[in-house]
Amino acid sequence: MNGAESLLRTFVASGVNTCFANPGTSEMHFVAALDRQADMRCVLGLFEGVVTGAADGYARMTGMPACTLLHLGPGLGNGIANLHNARRAQVPVVNVVGDHAIEHQALDAPLHSDIQSLASAVSSWVHHCKLANQVPQDAAKAVQAAMAPPGQVATLVLPADCAWDESSAPASPLVPQAASEVPSERIEAAANLLQGRKGGIALLLSHPATVGDALKKLDRLAQYTGATLLGDTFLTRIERGQGRTEVTRIPYFAEAAMTELGKYRHVIRVGAREPVSFFAYPGRPSRLAPEGTSFHLLAERHEDIDAALDALSERLGVPRSMPSSERARPEAPQGEISLEGLGLAIGATLPADAIVVNEGATSVSGVPLSTAGAAPHDWLDLTGGAIGQGIPVAIGAAVACPDRRVLSLNGDGSAMYTIQGLWTQAREQLNVTSVVFSNRKYSILQIEFMRTGTMNPGPKAMSMLDLSNPDLDFVALAKGMGVPGTHVQSLDELSAALELSYSQPGPYLIEVPC
Repeated sequence: MNGAESLLRTFVASGVNTCFANPGTSEMHFVAALDRQADMRCVLGLFEGVVTGAADGYARMTGMPACTLLHLGPGLGNGIANLHNARRAQVPVVNVVGDHAIEHQALDAPLHSDIQSLASAVSSWVHHCKLANQVPQDAAKAVQAAMAPPGQVATLVLPADCAWDESSAPASPLVPQAASEVPSERIEAAANLLQGRKGGIALLLSHPATVGDALKKLDRLAQYTGATLLGDTFLTRIERGQGRTEVTRIPYFAEAAMTELGKYRHVIRVGAREPVSFFAYPGRPSRLAPEGTSFHLLAERHEDIDAALDALSERLGVPRSMPSSERARPEAPQGEISLEGLGLAIGATLPADAIVVNEGATSVSGVPLSTAGAAPHDWLDLTGGAIGQGIPVAIGAAVACPDRRVLSLNGDGSAMYTIQGLWTQAREQLNVTSVVFSNRKYSILQIEFMRTGTMNPGPKAMSMLDLSNPDLDFVALAKGMGVPGTHVQSLDELSAALELSYSQPGPYLIEVPC
């Protein structure tokens, strides 16, 4: 077999059985090898940012990497924004980047570029294949690197001749690195802080402490000690809804974040970093915690958080069961569209076990509160701040969990970054409901414009933040890519459209003026 086929067989043996691809000439032997590897599903994206975002969404829901197939340096460059988000999410992704044949690289052909530099910006592991008979071992190492706790981006550069030349047999899977043990002195220090206190302490959470057993243990720990569960502003994945604990989020805007953090004398980090503002502003501090707040580390993301929580709970005598959270599911609202009403409509109609992908920016301010009592669901955020993630991450989540409905919340500006992803949703008949909040402007940037201290913007400046003239019609755009949809003009119509989309298979788009 050639290098491409041996690579694919090694991937499948290592548990990587999904490929999101946008191939070019250098990757044709990889594409041909797909016909001889029935266990590898390949999903075509019409833009590399769709491909890399889909791999991110897939990894968030499975904990396993998908591979991407990207064409040379320019293809990798087109996918970098969503690889940045995946790096910040700390999820496993394996990129396969095609390159020119090794001898051809010295000729500086038009598509030749510095792939190493591009890949290094968003990858924790980068390797260039040198010989076809080493490709299977390289592939196994790439998967092992991606699975380093809690997950990371690994990039394997595959020259065309390494793909077409004869190769060796597929390599056996390599054992992933285990999570590091949390030092006992940290557990003891956290226990001493929590012992006997009934307030003034927060447990600051991030991935992977916001799902599964870890979140349940943290809920019991918080109830028993009186500590507050506080989450990063944007989380890789968190389990929410009826019967699950609700985690307070650090607000996005610095002033509100400082007010929230000011409630706590001590903050214990569980997989989270000390919070800082997203941007610097004239005359304002970048660190969000007010003076006098002390930060303490329990566990880093790459450490064994579950074991640390077990040890901490045992040290404090936390019961193994505590009452679960009970919240009322909101009633479906009626009347004119409002930000509060949008949240209520989504919370009232959300089906059980849904996956919510949140890139709604300013339009979803009321959604988290209104979905706290919704049916149990998973919530995925924009972790790296590079917009254009919503539609692609929804693709990956839907491929990973075909029996669950995905609700993708998108601002109109961010939706246009990767609108091609709707075509992939239609082609694969994915169960995705895309809601586009159409305010015809970069609303968040209009807010930020004022916050940076730039006063009295003129018409030229404001035109850079305006999405009208001409107005975008997302229902028409979706129809052109095979996705049915509708415009809604009231909360009643929104609830009805959401219910309709959930009742039928395949993708659907709803455009909401707001």
